[in-house]
Amino acid sequence: MKILHTADWHLGKKLENCSRLDEQRLVLDEICNIAHTQNVDAVIVAGDLFDNFNPSAEAQQLLYSTLFSLSDGGRRLVVAIAGNHDSPERIEVPDAFARICGILFVGYPNADIKPFETEHGVKMTKSDKGFAEFQLPRCEFPLRLLLTPYTNEIRLKIYLKDEDSEESLRQVLAKHWQNLANAYCDDLGVNMLVTHLYMMQEHDPSPPEEPDDERPILHVGGAQAVFATNVPTQIQYVALGHLHRFQTIARQPCPMVYSSSPLAYSFAEANQVKNVVIIEANPSQPVSYQAVPLSAGKPLLRGRFDNVTEALTWLADNQNAWVQLTMVTENYLEAADKKRLIAAHEGLIGIIPEIKNSKKTITFSQSADLQAQTMEEIFIDYFKTRKESAGQAPSEGLLALFKEIVATETDNI
Repeated sequence: MKILHTADWHLGKKLENCSRLDEQRLVLDEICNIAHTQNVDAVIVAGDLFDNFNPSAEAQQLLYSTLFSLSDGGRRLVVAIAGNHDSPERIEVPDAFARICGILFVGYPNADIKPFETEHGVKMTKSDKGFAEFQLPRCEFPLRLLLTPYTNEIRLKIYLKDEDSEESLRQVLAKHWQNLANAYCDDLGVNMLVTHLYMMQEHDPSPPEEPDDERPILHVGGAQAVFATNVPTQIQYVALGHLHRFQTIARQPCPMVYSSSPLAYSFAEANQVKNVVIIEANPSQPVSYQAVPLSAGKPLLRGRFDNVTEALTWLADNQNAWVQLTMVTENYLEAADKKRLIAAHEGLIGIIPEIKNSKKTITFSQSADLQAQTMEEIFIDYFKTRKESAGQAPSEGLLALFKEIVATETDNI
């Protein structure tokens, strides 16, 4: 049995105010081509199909057309679960129609999955809350999937009818997964867990890093983390979504893999290689898997320069990318230089000023001193305390603008 694992498509996501839909179309076409070329039996999309709860019509159309292509008209199973960026209700809305094509949407960890069969032989043979077993057209043995879309401790206890329990998220999930594995996952089929959660080794001194926009508001002491030891021993592979870098979290009792997002979505992901994962599995045997790199879409690049001319040359050499510049200077970056940099590259997302004397500790004048200062002196003192100014006085142009504003306000008194 051959399975393609992907996750974190984030359809509709922008980079600052720049649309990425064209790039997303290209990379999803690439994923479809990999699925067809590799002749996979099933495709798993492990959450964050959209970037927000109310995706645009274009993002929705792109999702459904891509999943339809991946399903090959009902000849291939496609399973897509909700992530923390998805609305569970929205994810499950088209499910009844999608099943005709062999596409299963799962929005909730306690989803009551209805059996179905396509005319080309994709058939659900067993189901339970958070579990489904499938018979695939070219496989003599079944595929069993434990399906846990994104959730948190409060929601999970409600879904699993365990509101009064004082157990943590990981304890509730471990019990839920183990009960399903004991009931359905024997050695006569391929057994997998599909989930969109933050998973780590229990005693890992350097746990995997979450992207800034993936961290929950309350993430104290790893309370939202699920441990590799919570996975039942019957499971042969864990298809993870949530973290955007390809990584294997654990190899025991089985590989637990984040496939990566198909595109770099923030500059924290600059220079990362993006992948899908191809899994080959047989009952009661360790699976083999490999990352298949994706090449579509623009890379995200960071550059750091102390010379505007060098920065302009680098921008000219990297036109087919989204770029972020850090400019290291003795003085505040002048408006004219900033305009030259912006004009040199349509994909320039941000310019970060770094003043060489920024390590100096600078404090704003105490209120007792303000009475002895002019408005201009107070402004200069305040400007120097700002992080982006890093001790540098305002430029003559900015100071002139401030004087003009003060003069206008004085005239209106």
